[in-house]
Amino acid sequence: MLQGLFHFGRYVLLIKQMLYAKEKFVIYWDATLKEIISMGIGSIVIVLISSVFIGAVTTIQTAYQLVSNLVPKSTIGAIVSASAILELAPTIIALVLAGKIGSNIAGQIGTMRVTEQIDALDVMGINSASYLVLPKLLGALIAFPCLCIISVFLIHLGGITAGELTGELTFYEFQVGATRFYEPFQIIFMLTKSLTFGFLIATIASYQGYYVSGGAFEVGEASTRAVVISCIMILFGDYTLAQLLL
Repeated sequence: MLQGLFHFGRYVLLIKQMLYAKEKFVIYWDATLKEIISMGIGSIVIVLISSVFIGAVTTIQTAYQLVSNLVPKSTIGAIVSASAILELAPTIIALVLAGKIGSNIAGQIGTMRVTEQIDALDVMGINSASYLVLPKLLGALIAFPCLCIISVFLIHLGGITAGELTGELTFYEFQVGATRFYEPFQIIFMLTKSLTFGFLIATIASYQGYYVSGGAFEVGEASTRAVVISCIMILFGDYTLAQLLL
């Protein structure tokens, strides 16, 4: 319990230290652009594959459960669409990205710590927390919502394709169901979740890497902890946001 409070307090202090940016704006601008490219474009393939198959599987399983002739097939489109926006795109994709982006961030910063590069930045008078963590956080806050929007589109595409190929429902039926029960607040909720999850992954992974000590083995352990803790906090945040906003 006390150790958990210690890590939480140090995590909050790291975020506070990160906000005191001393360097020129152009430095953060260039670093943030690199992070957006690394997180966004570098994750397109895994988001594409995951989203298309999530949409296809969700459509097939929903159709399997709705076997009654009394239920219109457009209901399948409504369920898949709502699930994609509210849960599948922001949460499932965030869990996938926690493994890719979170471990990468923890590994990068952890390697800089054990090779004393962070100590060198501090000696030169550079706020290492701001210099290293802030661009990653800003990159995540921009890249995650964009990836989430792409994921929603691909989940719908996968669902429509699976419905057409299996003959369970047509594109028109899917479209009718998806539009009939759509509410604009669903998009707001989705983007809120993606921003929250992006913040959690970037800051937790940075914290694990920033305070690692030892060598290559400890860096690997820090990367693993970053992924595990990020996934747990994503699930906790998912439940909390659902309770507060829905």
